Amino acid sequence: MSETERSVLRIAGPDAVHFLQGLVTNDLDRLRDGVVYAAMLTPQGKYRADFFLVADGDEVLLDVAAFQADDLMKALSLYKLRSKVTIERTDIAVARGIGPAPEGALADPRDPRMGWRGYTGQASEEVDWDAQRVAAGVPLAGAELTPDSFILEMGFERLSGLDFRKGCYVGQEVTARMKHKTELRKGLAVVAVEGAAPPGTEITAGDKPAGTLHTQAGGAGLAYLRFDRAQGEMRAGEARVIRQG
Repeated sequence: MSETERSVLRIAGPDAVHFLQGLVTNDLDRLRDGVVYAAMLTPQGKYRADFFLVADGDEVLLDVAAFQADDLMKALSLYKLRSKVTIERTDIAVARGIGPAPEGALADPRDPRMGWRGYTGQASEEVDWDAQRVAAGVPLAGAELTPDSFILEMGFERLSGLDFRKGCYVGQEVTARMKHKTELRKGLAVVAVEGAAPPGTEITAGDKPAGTLHTQAGGAGLAYLRFDRAQGEMRAGEARVIRQG
């Protein structure tokens, strides 16, 4: 999957913000401060899609991975019911970079290393986005983020992707229960990688499964780990893996 293949949806109508507020993991009051990172979950609390929300006057732009756009539009339409909203695709291109932000560009809220995002015709910079997001511990839809993912395990709280003080949203009960009643035993972590292993390679500690290795760049990688087993030197095929931090 590519970090740069994006689609932009437009959510318009007098109920646009209220409609989204009841569906997504973050608080749309934050739109006044810039880009809002959020996700939509299943009723069982599992990941469905992650995206960025940007105020455009009284409307909201939704910046999502291109391959998720159709499914997300269908899901939003199912929840629309009597809400006074319209949902449509746009031809807006998403621009990105890590240098000085051009006029109108906004900071990516996940991590300063993820730079800026623009929606007003800016040109993107040439950047190794896999290296940037591996260093920052940022998961990608279709790579680390899958339909089986729980967003707390994927670091969404650290990445400013959810708000525990906002009202209800789809999947909120499961997410809140994971936050307040259990200690996470699995999750995404940055690891050092020596050698080569394709994404999806099982990580072992001794002779026990300890997780899965995903995106790699610059001698580091993102891995989904069982924390009780992810100790010391581990293996992913022929590669040596060591958890960082």
